[in-house]
Amino acid sequence: MPMQDSPSRLISRRRVVASAAAATLAMPLVFRPRRARANNNLVFVTWGGTYKSSVVAGLIKPFQAATGITVTVVDTPDLAKVKAQMMTGNVAWDVFDAPGAMGASGSRDGFWEPLDPAMFKSDDLSVPPPTKDLAPFYTWAGGVAYDPKRFPDGKHPRNFAEDFDAKTFPGRRTFRNRISETLEAALLASGVPGPKLYPLDVERGFKMLDAIKPHVVKWIESTPETITMLQQDEADFSYSYASRVKTTRAAGGVPVDFSFGQTLNGLEYLAVLKGAPNKEAAMKFVAFALQAQQQAAVMNLLGNAPANKRALPMMSAEARRWLPDLSLPQNVVLNDMWWADNFDKLNRRFLEWIIS
Repeated sequence: MPMQDSPSRLISRRRVVASAAAATLAMPLVFRPRRARANNNLVFVTWGGTYKSSVVAGLIKPFQAATGITVTVVDTPDLAKVKAQMMTGNVAWDVFDAPGAMGASGSRDGFWEPLDPAMFKSDDLSVPPPTKDLAPFYTWAGGVAYDPKRFPDGKHPRNFAEDFDAKTFPGRRTFRNRISETLEAALLASGVPGPKLYPLDVERGFKMLDAIKPHVVKWIESTPETITMLQQDEADFSYSYASRVKTTRAAGGVPVDFSFGQTLNGLEYLAVLKGAPNKEAAMKFVAFALQAQQQAAVMNLLGNAPANKRALPMMSAEARRWLPDLSLPQNVVLNDMWWADNFDKLNRRFLEWIIS
């Protein structure tokens, strides 16, 4: 696995990218843990597998110890379920772990509570919040994962063009069953340069997806499957995440690896659902999650880039080597604001295309 460039260059690049689409909020951090009532609780919907175990160890357990608030963890964020809760007035979740497109789309649709400006200190954030209701959590890297024993160097795709080239690299593929990330991967594979990716050429992207569709064994909803399908020899090349590969390797079992030859990179946000039954506790949780110490604890386990820039020097050298180099032109940062206006309609089209 190649070593990455210096943390300062990574953070500088991330600030430039995010600032173009974000409105900075002036937000001084004033989180003060205090003992909550014994029956206080909240529901946090997040991702499963080794991701969840890392978040539980690095964030949830310390939060519960500091506040006395019990956190119930629910697997797999789903914007359609959020919409259903809003429509029925039966909101069951409090905090939503949102990939960029989901977070931005939910913000546009009014699904999230505004965040109190007193919760954060803007100078500590390497990327400013894009809206008043989304809190940046970290930056992730998506790309090609594979089994290095079956596919040593030279035998596996290193970038999206090679991943979509089933003739040169025959094998079973997996991709996510959401249009964001999948459409970007298809367009990069078709030859669109990273700096010119947006606005996305939707028809060109679907043409590339038509070509790779016969080689896709599963359009994956649950992120852990991006790894387990490789481990169980149900897929050869899987669109997954550097953090998933890192945590899988740390846990042992069938080894997997990740290509840093080209990555899609996006912000993960934390959002509090509009009408959350435990709103006060949820706000405390979000503020706690952005403290430098907690960011470092979680990102040391995940290998993602923390939103709080003071956390980066606290991370181990081993964790930092899993961070993508965003100064490389082939590595693309997703445009969440573009997806805010296009996610719903394109995702519906994509899901219909999958079953067609």
